Amino acid sequence: MKTILITGAGRGIGRATALLCGARGWSVAINYLGDERAAAETARAVETAGGRAATIKGDVAVEADVVGLFDAAQQLMGPLDGLVVNAGIVAPSAALVDIGAERLRRLFDVNILGAYLCAREGARRLSRDRGGRGGSIVLVSSAAARLGAPFEYVDYAGSKAALDTLAIGLAKELGAKGVRVNAVRPGLIETEIHASAGQPDRAQRLGATTPLGRPGRADEVAEAIVWLLGDGASYTTGAILDVAGGR
Repeated sequence: MKTILITGAGRGIGRATALLCGARGWSVAINYLGDERAAAETARAVETAGGRAATIKGDVAVEADVVGLFDAAQQLMGPLDGLVVNAGIVAPSAALVDIGAERLRRLFDVNILGAYLCAREGARRLSRDRGGRGGSIVLVSSAAARLGAPFEYVDYAGSKAALDTLAIGLAKELGAKGVRVNAVRPGLIETEIHASAGQPDRAQRLGATTPLGRPGRADEVAEAIVWLLGDGASYTTGAILDVAGGR
């Protein structure tokens, strides 16, 4: 059985991944920032599915919180086998010419700095040369990284492109240390993030234009993430897997 830490696991893709881990009998450390109720509900659902769960509050953009998050996860659940770097934010749709520095700074702090801090701590805890038992890191990127998201959120797209690069580089750093690193790029998935960007109907509206003719579901992305976490992906590292309906 595996022990997995998932950042931003109270809703959306993070929650779906936690539930799928629970269904496999794994232990899941559920990180959240603001919505304690959603995190607790996710934990209950994980346990109902057959796993163990603990909720841990922390802001991934704050280094001390990240270190504390990993410390707490290991104290509560034991040594880690995997990490899902999922926490991320998006802002209302806008062209770059209309985006202020404050928005850029916060988005990059969470989506890039936060992801790098979490990946760094994952590397420190999982690497066999540092006393870890090896494992898997999965970064949740976005199809926006290769599409650019013009007139919507090129800042978000750029932040996710940084995760693609991180997956490639970190996989090379950690391969000999027993740690695989991969990224998943979801496309138009039915989650709350679209409402955060001011377009609650975006997934349905644009999903109809994909080759598969519909938006994706969070559990479909979770299947890809959990496969990469598991032993079935033992020879997969440095990969970027699109789960985007052909878009």
